[in-house]
This record gives sequence, structure tokens and C-alpha cells, in this order.
Amino acid sequence: MLTVENVNLHYGAAQALRGISLTAEMGRITCVLGRNGVGKSSLLRAVTGQHGISGGSISFDGKMLNGLPPFARAKQGIGYVPQGREIFPLLTVRENLETGYAPVSRKERFIPDDIFSLFPVLQSMLGRRGGDLSGGQQQQLAIGRALVTRPKILVLDEPTEGIQPSIIKDIGRAIRYLRDSTGMAILLVEQYLDFCRELADQVYIMDRGEIVHQGAAETLDTPEARRHLTV
Repeated sequence: MLTVENVNLHYGAAQALRGISLTAEMGRITCVLGRNGVGKSSLLRAVTGQHGISGGSISFDGKMLNGLPPFARAKQGIGYVPQGREIFPLLTVRENLETGYAPVSRKERFIPDDIFSLFPVLQSMLGRRGGDLSGGQQQQLAIGRALVTRPKILVLDEPTEGIQPSIIKDIGRAIRYLRDSTGMAILLVEQYLDFCRELADQVYIMDRGEIVHQGAAETLDTPEARRHLTV
């Protein structure tokens, strides 16, 4: 289980996270929602080590992560799919996937078949450059790259952003399959309410750097939750 306790995060004098606490359990999809600029991506940067926290603690699988750099967290089992995908445009699809070998042992340095079962288009495009793929295909590649690292928890930052509806459905099916078949924890930041409603086991809503609502996915339809999500 991932446990975030009373975490604060600053960018200079500006405070982006204010006493954030949440958990993401194994075998469950935890969704974090909120309007633009409320600190959702900052939360994921704190979890993955992209930005240091200024207070509180983050632990995973019983081990404290505070102070660990991103590569060390990847070795602990944290797979990250960043906002905007951040694939390598001049590398082929195969080479992009192989960059996920870095945190795994030598005997695990192969691309799992599950990735091609989830995203068959990647297998047919192994020799193409990442930059030649559509936005939706690049998102599938970014998720595949994270899965090559053999994560225990998959952390995704707005995977539906700018993606066509058919691929959003494919990504949703993949996330559900990973939860049900592998038992991994999934921490998902999203703005697409219906996507979270269909997938999430647990939801948190953020506003101004704080958690203002938490509960089961069904609670997204309550007046309190909607108040924090409407623009």
C-alpha cells in the first residue's frame, strides 16, 4: 500500500500541497480528481520523487520513500506515466519500451507479452519512431514503458488528456485488467469524471492543494463532490 501522510510541497515560496493524506491499496484503483491547478500533478511528483516534499511522509510497501530519487523509487516498484506522455520521439517503439529495463534485474529485461495483449498496435509498430505515433498510440506506449519496469503500483497523470474516445476505452480496459489480474495498486489523476466513475474503487477530490472529499466512486454524484468539480 502507498501511504501519503500530511504532505506539504512548495515551489519556492508558493505552497502547492497542504497537509495531503491518502492511501492507494493493492488491487484497487484510487482516483484523484480536481480542477486545473489544484495540485494533482504536484501530488504525483511528490510520490514519484520528481519534486521533494517540505513536510510529511510517503511510504510504499512498508518502506519510507522520503529523500529517495526517482530511479530508486522505480526500483521499489513505482511505475510512472507522466502527463504529456514524454516518450522519446526519435527512438523506435521497441527502444522506448526497452528504456523500462533500467530498474529491473538482467533476467527480467524483456518486454512482457501482456503489453502486446493490452495494446496490440504497439507490436505492429515496434520499428516505427515514437514521434510518428498518434497521441493515443503514444499514450499506450507510455503505459507499456511503465509496465516494462514490473511495477507494484502504476501512477498515471491524466492518461485520457487529448485522446480519442476509442483509445480511452482501450486504456480503461487495460487499467481494469491490471487491477484484476495482477493485483497491483493503481493511482490515477484525472479530470474526466466518467472515466473515474467507471474505474475507481476509491476517489479523492483536491482543491487548492488540499483533500476536500474522499470516499467510494459512488460519492462522486453527491452535491458536495460536484461542488468541488464544477468550473
